[in-house]
Amino acid sequence: MPSKRSLPAALKMARKSRGLSQEAFADVSSRTYMSTLERGLKSPTLNKLADICDVLGIHPLTLLTLSYTGGSASEVDALIARVRRELTALTRRVAS
Repeated sequence: MPSKRSLPAALKMARKSRGLSQEAFADVSSRTYMSTLERGLKSPTLNKLADICDVLGIHPLTLLTLSYTGGSASEVDALIARVRRELTALTRRVAS
């Protein structure tokens, strides 16, 4: 069973919160593939993750944030602040 802070758990949580079945992803994936993702048996490519998130109606970063934080508001805030700092540092180095 995947931990609360994992991509499989976040994917399942997001799917259920949207009221979608695994079959709802038929245009982008098979039910069997969705099941293997939710059980942590396979990992999606970035393109597949984007397709799945389109069906969910969320940005892929939202799903990844949920994966890393389990949805804890304080952890989301801390993660977003960290990402903002890292992006700022990286883009400054590129601009220099």
